[in-house]
Amino acid sequence: MRSRLILLSGVTILLAGCNFAPDYHRPESATPASYKEAPATDAGPWQPAQPADAAARGRWWTVFGNAELDALEDKVADANQDLKAAFARFQQARDASAIARAEYYPSLGANAGFSRDRMSKTIANPRPVSLYNDASFSADLSYEIDLWGRIRNTVASAEAQEQASAGDLASLDLSIRAELASDYFSLRGDDTQQAILDRTVDAYEKAYALTVRRHDGGAAAEADVDQAQAQLQIAKTQAADIHLRRMQLEHAIAILTGVPPSEFSLPPEPLRATPPAISAGLPAELLERRPDIAAAERRAAAANAQIGVARAAFFPQIGLSASGGFESALASNLFNLPSRMWSLGPSATLPLFDAGQRSAVTDQARAAFDEAAANYRETVLGAFRDVEDNLLALNQLQRESDSQAEAVKASGRALYQAQARYTGGLVNYLEVVTAENTDLQAQLSAADIAARRMAASVALVKALGGGWQAGTVSAAAD
Repeated sequence: MRSRLILLSGVTILLAGCNFAPDYHRPESATPASYKEAPATDAGPWQPAQPADAAARGRWWTVFGNAELDALEDKVADANQDLKAAFARFQQARDASAIARAEYYPSLGANAGFSRDRMSKTIANPRPVSLYNDASFSADLSYEIDLWGRIRNTVASAEAQEQASAGDLASLDLSIRAELASDYFSLRGDDTQQAILDRTVDAYEKAYALTVRRHDGGAAAEADVDQAQAQLQIAKTQAADIHLRRMQLEHAIAILTGVPPSEFSLPPEPLRATPPAISAGLPAELLERRPDIAAAERRAAAANAQIGVARAAFFPQIGLSASGGFESALASNLFNLPSRMWSLGPSATLPLFDAGQRSAVTDQARAAFDEAAANYRETVLGAFRDVEDNLLALNQLQRESDSQAEAVKASGRALYQAQARYTGGLVNYLEVVTAENTDLQAQLSAADIAARRMAASVALVKALGGGWQAGTVSAAAD
């Protein structure tokens, strides 16, 4: 008897090692050796991550060295409702993993009951008693022997989905924080333009008043007055439009930090920041630095495990059940030794005909894996595009910033000369208007480029994965 038990245990352990899921490998994707738009010397404080590094760097926005931005970013995790919803989804995925893992263990239940029964006299005859009590108390145990890996693959799929949900949470966190940083620098850029326009309106008001006096004294034509007035009103319109855009950005920042717009304000402050040096590293490292890539890869792993679940359905589902307890016609005798009852035995179920259902489920699982693999490759390609786009933007905007700085200097000199000639009576006011408009647009353009450079820096950090690292993916949610 003992040798039979040992043999049965050995066969069970051997069969329990069966797994019908295909061997999983991360889907291959085209990975270039280097970034086309990376500058020749790509070095700076933002160093490339090591793929094996499982520790998150965390507060990536501190690379910009702005204390006010740091304070705003610190409010996001506790206040942003989108993040709270994403965290709730992650908790659901974690609970789903726990539900799947519970199938590794037997289920145990207890039953108790009491009934008063009357048998049909036809059935009870010739028994003298047809009216009786039935009291029972029992415990039932059931256990599925995972011979074909159905439970193991279900658990593997659920755990991969949990990790994918953690990646989604990290991606949303990165996206919200990047949006906050971008909005912040755009707002400060608008503050710069607002300051330029406020100075311009003040200067145009003085110029308009001077032109009116010159007209009244017979030294200026009426057209000069009209041009000065039109120029002043156009500048006021631009200032009002910038103010509108600036306030909308302030409202957006309020929502991102979980504050009603009516209770939030940022005092005006011109943009003085410059983009930090950011190292893009190697394209291959991007696969370990982007949480959306990790989430897409984990979904491919989950889909691969589901193939094993589908294939296991072609084999018998073998279980073991046991029941034991007491049953008696008299409640007073329920727990006496003669009232014992028990049962123990294996069971097996296998559908013999399902009109191709299991084959269709298996094909569906394979197609789901193909879809997940394609989505992963597309996510990787999109990540490379994001990095290239923002490397290009930073390189080009640096050139634009340099050339625009020269344009501001030149337009300032031209304006000074036009005003001097007009004051000396050598030219009409049209030349002054043209020079002033050129100078104003040059200054506004320079301020816009400065804000776009900061936004491109934020976008590049986001494209590189922010402070996230590969490894224990769910650690980001913790």
